[in-house]
Amino acid sequence: MNAFQELGIADELLQGLVALGFETPTPVQQLVIPVALEGNTDIIALAHTGTGKTAAFGLPLLQRIDPSERGIQGLVLCPTRELCVQVASDLENYSQFAHQYKVVAVYGGASIETQIRQIKAGAQIIVATPGRLMDLMTRKAVRLDTVHRVVLDEADEMLNMGFKEAIDFILAAAEDRQSIWLFSATMPNEVRHIASHYMKNPRELSTGNQGQSNANIEHQYFLCRADDRFATLKRVVDANPGIYGLIFCRTKIETQEVAEQMIRDGYNADALHGDLAQADRDRVMQRFRENNLQLLIATDVAARGLDVSNISHVINYGLPDEAEIYTHRSGRTGRAGKQGISISIITSKYEEKIRLIERKTKASFTRKPIPSGIEVCEQQLYHIINGIHTQEVHYEEIEPFMPRIYEELKDLDKEELIKRFASVEFNRFLSYYRNAPDINIYPRGDKRSVRPTTGGSPNGSMQRLFLNVGEMDGVNKKDFIKLLSRSFGVPTQALGHIDMNRAYMHFDLDAGYVNVVRQGLSEFTINGRRIRVDDASPQKEKSSIRENKVFDKFEKKGPKGKKKW
Repeated sequence: MNAFQELGIADELLQGLVALGFETPTPVQQLVIPVALEGNTDIIALAHTGTGKTAAFGLPLLQRIDPSERGIQGLVLCPTRELCVQVASDLENYSQFAHQYKVVAVYGGASIETQIRQIKAGAQIIVATPGRLMDLMTRKAVRLDTVHRVVLDEADEMLNMGFKEAIDFILAAAEDRQSIWLFSATMPNEVRHIASHYMKNPRELSTGNQGQSNANIEHQYFLCRADDRFATLKRVVDANPGIYGLIFCRTKIETQEVAEQMIRDGYNADALHGDLAQADRDRVMQRFRENNLQLLIATDVAARGLDVSNISHVINYGLPDEAEIYTHRSGRTGRAGKQGISISIITSKYEEKIRLIERKTKASFTRKPIPSGIEVCEQQLYHIINGIHTQEVHYEEIEPFMPRIYEELKDLDKEELIKRFASVEFNRFLSYYRNAPDINIYPRGDKRSVRPTTGGSPNGSMQRLFLNVGEMDGVNKKDFIKLLSRSFGVPTQALGHIDMNRAYMHFDLDAGYVNVVRQGLSEFTINGRRIRVDDASPQKEKSSIRENKVFDKFEKKGPKGKKKW
């Protein structure tokens, strides 16, 4: 006997659950489903994001629809269009063997005329964002006088987003409702107000202490200097090969900047924020859901409604203002009984905030050392080896090519062959991290806490370099320092004196970073010409001065044609 059947779920819905691979109900489903099926009781369900709330309300909502009635019988309110689409899709999947249910999703950013046609065709359940539903009600396209049950999904998020007036308007219009099922991860005063004003003797069901973090999530934090935040992010990602992660930033601008830098550095990443067009948001979300995108960099608002069950890591690129927001962020991982890791990258002044979140969420945070360059290389090497060991081999398809392969590799013994295969990807990380400095923060008095002013390379020497771009290209010192920091992980301490001229520049750089910067900058172009990095010998400096004078004459005669870095 299926465990869901013991909760009272009908056979036609059980078929859908079996097809989806559902076998054992989650705690919130065990608590809510029997109560939701037995009568018209109002329900307050407190549960974390990712604990199976959609099935907890979706299955009884579907089961209590009367197929013979064409009017709207069920209403689900969601905070975001992404969650709205996801919930509607889940309801359709649950009922794939019960074709009498008609579910329509209505949300902003899509054609309202199409949504009106779908509703008029006989919607029995509407899944809606509050703003778009109000718009439809104002146009007389939707009436809620036949609605029996209203579900408020992620009620705390809807109220945080300013939907209180819309919720009041909608609940007042659904005056003949028989019950309200309210689902929330936290229970702030605003949610309590909704409950006391619109619900009658609600049954409160909870899967744990209010605001408490999911026990399946390990909480870590890394302490770094402000200038090393992006370098720390890259090391954390590189030290976790195979990561499938969500990176939270505080602002849209920061989200876009971090995403652009990660993409430029070769990571499979993209951004999700409020300034994206709906088509671009859908494209990014779809790529992430389908595992075609490894890292999604997002703001809190944009990520609401993102329902992906196998996210391995959530990374906070700085802490949110409220502990409840941290709970929502971290709740994106550790879903469906799986283990997850929530990582925070912070500077020293925010360490006390970690303690505050610990007290409020009952989560235990562990401070982790920022991985060294050799530790990153080690993790990447073992990941490569494991990938080779588990690689699927299509024996018949590859067989015709084997004679040529054997011939090409016949002079290599087994040990040499293994080393070369492992080095294909390993060399890339080794080149980047070979002389990477220790960017951890240590207690005062610890000899490791004092960084050499040169940036902390093993030999502590500085090297003078020449770059064939300057002020006439729109380059300034601030942009140049930011580029080296974000693209190549060069801390400000590793940079010495910078001499900026019209057509070129000279700068002092810690010798440990020279190869990385030389190789990285050679891939850039500006004003149509490739950037060149050379040693700045006295002879070359004299040559550069002459070259600058030539450009000075050119500037007086022709257009400047400046371009920002």
